[in-house]
Order: sequence, then C-alpha cells, then structure tokens
Amino acid sequence: MSKDQERAELHRTIWAIANDLRGSVDGWDFKNYILGFLFYRFISEDLTAHLNAAEEEAGNSGFNYATDVKDDEIDEEIRKSTIDEKGYFIYPSELFRNVAANAESNDDLNITLATIFKNIEGSAIGTESEQDMKGLFSDIDVNSPKLGTTTAKRNELLAKIMLNIGQMNLGGDLRDAQIDAFGDAYEFLMTMYASNAGKSGGEFFTPQEVAELLARIACDGKSRISKVYDPACGSGSLLLKFAKVLGPDKARGVSFFGQEINITTYNLCRINMFLHHVPFNQFDIQLGDTLIEPKHLGEIPFDAIVSNPPYSTRWAGDDNPLLINDDRFSPAGVLAPKTKADLAFTMHMLYNLSTTGTAAIVEFPGVLYRGGAEQKIRQYLVENNYVDTVIQLPSNLFFGVGIATCIIVLKKSKADNSILFIDASDDYIKNGNKNLLTEDNLDTIFNEYHNREDVQYKARLVNNTDILANDCNLSVSSYVEQEDKREKIDIDALNTSLADIVAEGNTLRQRVDEIIANL
Repeated sequence: MSKDQERAELHRTIWAIANDLRGSVDGWDFKNYILGFLFYRFISEDLTAHLNAAEEEAGNSGFNYATDVKDDEIDEEIRKSTIDEKGYFIYPSELFRNVAANAESNDDLNITLATIFKNIEGSAIGTESEQDMKGLFSDIDVNSPKLGTTTAKRNELLAKIMLNIGQMNLGGDLRDAQIDAFGDAYEFLMTMYASNAGKSGGEFFTPQEVAELLARIACDGKSRISKVYDPACGSGSLLLKFAKVLGPDKARGVSFFGQEINITTYNLCRINMFLHHVPFNQFDIQLGDTLIEPKHLGEIPFDAIVSNPPYSTRWAGDDNPLLINDDRFSPAGVLAPKTKADLAFTMHMLYNLSTTGTAAIVEFPGVLYRGGAEQKIRQYLVENNYVDTVIQLPSNLFFGVGIATCIIVLKKSKADNSILFIDASDDYIKNGNKNLLTEDNLDTIFNEYHNREDVQYKARLVNNTDILANDCNLSVSSYVEQEDKREKIDIDALNTSLADIVAEGNTLRQRVDEIIANL
C-alpha cells in the first residue's frame, strides 16, 4: 500500500470514529477523546520502541517491553533515566496496547484510564519535564455523562474508542523519521474540526499551506536557525512547519517556543509536539496572555518568528497605564487600540526578534490602512525600516474567516530602504467551499518574495519615503497596479461590424417592403 493510500485509509478510520462519537458527544467535543487516546497510544508505543532499542543495544535482541516485563518489575534507575530522556514513564500494564486488549471486559475501564492518565502525568513530577506533561490528559473526561448515562455505557464507548484507535495503521518503527502517521492523523483531525467548527476551529488552526509559506519566508537566507517563536501558537502548526521546511538534519537542533492563552489549545499544542517527535527538552510552550504576561522575554532574541495572532481582539491597551512604558510598546509612542490588539502583537514580535531574524505574521487587512494609533505605529515601523514585505493573500483561506488576510514580514537588518508589496490575491484554486494555495502558488509567492523585484501586476518595490508621504498606508492595492481583465474592444472591428449589421437591416427592410407590396 502506498503512502497516499495509507494516509487515505487513516483518514477514513478517523472519520468513522468521529461519526461513532458524534452520536454521543455533543458538538465537536469528541476531538478531545480522539486526540487524547491517539496521544496515549503514541507515547505508549514511543516508550516501548525506546526501551526495546536500549535492550537491543545491550545485547538483549528480541526483547519487547510491552510483553516481556512481568508484574511491572522495573529497575528504578531505568525508570528515572527513561523519564530524563523521554519526559515520562508508563509501566507495562498501563501501556495502551495492554489496556486496550482487556478494554471490553473491564467493568472499571473508566477508573483504570483515569488512574493511568494521572500516573503518566505524575511520573514527571519533580523532573525537568513536569510542566511539559502537566494537564495533558485534562480534557479527557472518562466519567463525562456525554459518554453515556451509566458507567456501563460510558465504558462501552471508551472501549470502542480504544479498539478503533488501536486498529489504526500508524506505521511501523516509530524511530523511522519518514513515518509521521501520528502527526498526519493529528493534522487531519484538526483540519476536520476547524472546517466544521468554523470560527472557533480557526482560532487554533492555520491551514498547512499558509504555515508552509510563513516558514519558508522566515527561513529564507538563513544557514542556521536555533530558536523559533510563536506568541499566539494555537495548536502549534506554525512552529512545527519549520521542522518539515528545514528537514530532519537542520531541525534536530531547533528549539520551539510558544505561548497560548486558551488552556485547551495550550494542551493541544504540547500534544502536537510529542506527536511530531519533538523531544520535551526542545520545546517550551507556556500558558498565559502574551501581551500582558509574556513568558519568554528571558529567551530573546529569536532567529525566526511566525504567527497568526487573533484578529482585532481586545486587550488592556491604555486602560493599563504601565503598558506605555513597556519596552515592547513604548518605542512607537502609542499603544494599539483596546479593541484591536493586532499591532500590539506586531510590536511584541519585533521586540523579540534578533538583529538578523525574520518575523512572518498573518494580519487582518485593517492594520494596513486604519488611522489613529495604528497609523502612528505603522509610521514608527516604516521610519525605522522594519517592514520588509507585505503580501496580500487570497480571500477565504482560513476557516471561519472569509476576508482576504495579509502577511507582514519584519526585519531589523535590511539591505535597502524599501518595502516589497506582493499581490497574491489571485494565486489559489477552489477547494470545495474554501480557497487553497497549491504548491505552484506557494512557489510563485515565495519566489517573488525572494527575488525582491518589480513584477507587473504582481510585485512592486516602494521606497519608504513614498510610503510615509502616503500616510503610511501599507495596502498592497495602493502600490501594485491591478491588471485590467476586462475584454479589450477593437473599435475599428466594432465599427465594421455595426456597418454590416446596418446594411443587413436595410436589406431585410427592403425585402419586407417587397413582400407587403405583393400582398
């Protein structure tokens, strides 16, 4: 079976499980159960593969941690060293495969699972990975009445979920970097959830093709990237695109930093890191309000920043008199409006950017032209030559957001005093009720960004002085001429055609007159 066929089969299985759950669980809460059990299976198999490999290196070939350890008798030093390396520990009896094997006959399955989830998180207490593991299973309520009105019915559904998850074809050796079926399953479920949940889904999921474009832009021209940051990281899809864009060799040394205000999405992001084989000591995902309580100021500067912050969300703004003195916002001399925090996120990212770094940010188009405080912030950015590129994206790319968004690229060290404007509003194909960026579209947009040259109707390099003279308007349509796609009319041909029509009309009238005369 080819990879595409395996992926299609995997997606059909996930969809079937989702349909089973939707009969019991209202709305799209079922995602928590699918992702939770998918994560449980992943860390069980990943730990088993890790310990099996260690035994094989020690000369104990054929050893299987899941079946060959009796009564959970584990050497304490092995347990501690495993936690140091993997960030958690699971006893053989608590591995997914062993619990799933007895799930249908376990009348206390809900209690068993609740205990196991608590034990897995508890194994990291007092270690370096404690915060990375804490609360990862908190969204899986095995005693929720949504699963059934009685304990027996809940356990019946829990067993069904485990069996279906256990039957998924998620690849062979988890140590094989070419196999990312767990990550693919996660991304498919997130796409499915976001497309059906509308705006609420789009809050934590950025379409993969947009994520790839941002990652390619942020990586351009860099031989090495050590730290990647997203201050509104959602489920982590933007951060993880770097691993795929950089490739396994370069990505191995990259650390991922992110902050998320929503606790459920914060949990999803950490789960996503594990599912994509990112070791716990290579990611630092924090919970909290980035604008008011930034958690990574001690980690700056960052080589690359990518983000799709919430559009026109509210924040404290000038209600908090301390913010105007905050080093992140004070340089502009004004705070972003309380009802529109977009440029507050932009200033935060600029502050966290290294001298040679690149920030690629998805923005709501209003930030490009609105007046007042936002115009003053744009003026600061343009006068200090921080804006590198503005890209107009097609409309209807994001779930729950029909309007055309844009990308603003920031740099602190530019080779010129100009801003490149790219009109990519027509670079898409229709994909159901959404628009989609194809690989060709991505290549076209990226090449225009990389080449930094004028292209008729597509790209234009504009000097900062001209932009300042235009009230710091950064709308792409203000600088890139729109192609007139109306059909051009040949006046001479039109006159000839009209003359022919008039002559034919005269002939017809003459014939009608002759017919009437004969009558």
